Amino acid sequence: MVRAFFLMTGLFAALLAAAPATAQDGTSGLPVPRFVSLRADEVNLRTGPGVRYPIDWVYARLGLPVQVVGEFEAWRQIRDSEGTTGWVHRTMLSGRRTAATNGDIDRLYREPSASAPVAAYVEAGIIGDLMACDGDWCRLAIASHGVEGWIERRGLWGVLPDETLR
Repeated sequence: MVRAFFLMTGLFAALLAAAPATAQDGTSGLPVPRFVSLRADEVNLRTGPGVRYPIDWVYARLGLPVQVVGEFEAWRQIRDSEGTTGWVHRTMLSGRRTAATNGDIDRLYREPSASAPVAAYVEAGIIGDLMACDGDWCRLAIASHGVEGWIERRGLWGVLPDETLR
């Protein structure tokens, strides 16, 4: 019986050690600002951090990149590409990195160079998975169109200016 107790407490301690750490104030401890994406097809944007605050907007686009600009307990203050800010519950966000084309650039290249062959032409607002970013170029995979290529960082919304992704 004593042996079982120690095995169970040892297992509990191991599970506790493997659990993600959170800051003392209830925030994630992750850097702010940072980019994430919407986890669901329908996400309520509230005027404050809680269900008692009114819904200001409803996002209807799975994978939309948003920027976390604040945290309060289980709530994240986000900003979208148009500058709208509000609060969403952390369960509505995903760490999956996506980016949206902003219309300044309309080409995906096969290599990270404007002299490389064009892989595809893209419209503003196309969302893709952000695969890598280094310097002025980011690799974007657009599953809905079955295309992947390189785009100049300034043609995307969803990545910080000096951020490197590998």
